Amino acid sequence: MIHFYPITTLLTFLGYWLLIITITLRIFSKRREIPSAMAWLLIIYVFPIIGIIVWFFLKEFYLGKRRLKLANSMWSNKNTWLKNLKSHNCIFENKNSEVATSVFQLCKHRQGISGIKYNKLKLLKNTEDIIKDLIKDIYLAKNNIEIVFYIWKPGGLADDVARALIKSSKKGIKCRVMLDSAGSIEFFRSKWVYIMKNSGIQIVEALKLNLYKIFCRRIDLRQHRKFVLIDNYITYVGSMNLVDPNIFKKQLKIGKWIDLMIRIEGPVATTMGMVYSCDWEIETGKKIFPKKFECKNYNFPKRNHSAIQIIASGPGFTKNIIHQVLLTSIYSARKKIIMTTPYLVPSDDLLYAICSAAQRGIEVILIIPKSNNSILVKWASRVFFSELLESGVKIYQFKKGLLHSKSVLIDMQLSLIGTANLDMRSLWLNFEITLVVDDSKFGKNLFVLQNEYISNSTLVDPKIWAIRSFWKKILEKIFYFLSPIL
Repeated sequence: MIHFYPITTLLTFLGYWLLIITITLRIFSKRREIPSAMAWLLIIYVFPIIGIIVWFFLKEFYLGKRRLKLANSMWSNKNTWLKNLKSHNCIFENKNSEVATSVFQLCKHRQGISGIKYNKLKLLKNTEDIIKDLIKDIYLAKNNIEIVFYIWKPGGLADDVARALIKSSKKGIKCRVMLDSAGSIEFFRSKWVYIMKNSGIQIVEALKLNLYKIFCRRIDLRQHRKFVLIDNYITYVGSMNLVDPNIFKKQLKIGKWIDLMIRIEGPVATTMGMVYSCDWEIETGKKIFPKKFECKNYNFPKRNHSAIQIIASGPGFTKNIIHQVLLTSIYSARKKIIMTTPYLVPSDDLLYAICSAAQRGIEVILIIPKSNNSILVKWASRVFFSELLESGVKIYQFKKGLLHSKSVLIDMQLSLIGTANLDMRSLWLNFEITLVVDDSKFGKNLFVLQNEYISNSTLVDPKIWAIRSFWKKILEKIFYFLSPIL
């Protein structure tokens, strides 16, 4: 007994340093951005116990062994379907506008298909109207409805969507719903799960959270996509969660969440269906395939090089593709860039691309919310203001609610709309979806909407920003230190 405590102490000491050295070696074993690697090393060495716990929960366990195996194998099962799709030349647009050419070539190289034509494309900006249009399309559905959302919060208009799905399912329409476990926690605790399942609707709780799961994968990985597919022909996609904006997070007292969606008619729904089938397989292990494509179903209106690319990211999908597309789009700009995002914590590459665009004479406008639901992101984002403002970037702070729209407009021609924020998690971690649209008419409509945002915003004055209080600068630096792992 005399020597028990010294031996225990020695073993604890050796075990502790073995863990520290192992994690350090794992950090250096993979190529990471230097700020991210340094942030992890500092956290682990300065706050060792907390750092080790955070590392294992947020870095070591990514998707989980079962899901990772499915994610790595699912594309081989989709090759036959993709080959069939690519044989239908009628749906592909092989010529693009000058500003969009590089982006579409990049997507074709990395994802294997060219830009896709469409029948109708509509920008939707009012959440109440979007949900009402969606309900109308659900009632008119004839074959199938597939839905994926990060957040479904019961109440108000969201309940009307549930009722519409129940009625459609009872008519024999195949309905599948996939919702993120953390984002839709209130839904999974509500009566709607039981009622909808009893009506024949298949519901999947994506990336389900429980005590066991936190030891199997990253606990902050999210199914962040937001889209709806109806009859393999109609697609809704954008930044909107399935919530009633009149009641969603009113306790935060930051106003309504402002979102935008796109409604598309055409074969884009078929390619989106493949993304949905992959997500479904990762979660359930069951294979579902979009309906076999038939080109004869489409008569495309004549347009001048108008096309859409679908970009899906997340474990098992094309790595870093959204980040690459953003950088390529910014470097392709020649006149004007307008970007809207609720969460601005860009990578160094993205920050330098935005700044260099302004420095080479391009008008660059960033629109972000003045009030934010994330204190961490709110303060971390401000540390970038000085560099952006010094480069000539105009920063507008939207003051009539939380601007949740994610959009990029390049030279009034190339548009990026989807679910990805300008932060590390969206660009490199979560399951996200982005539409790249090469269409001048659509670009003009997006420009009108972005100018509405600007008219309800305050321009950040570089001179006033430069003399902000010392304590604010300190807070910004502290949260900036955490930005690589936000």
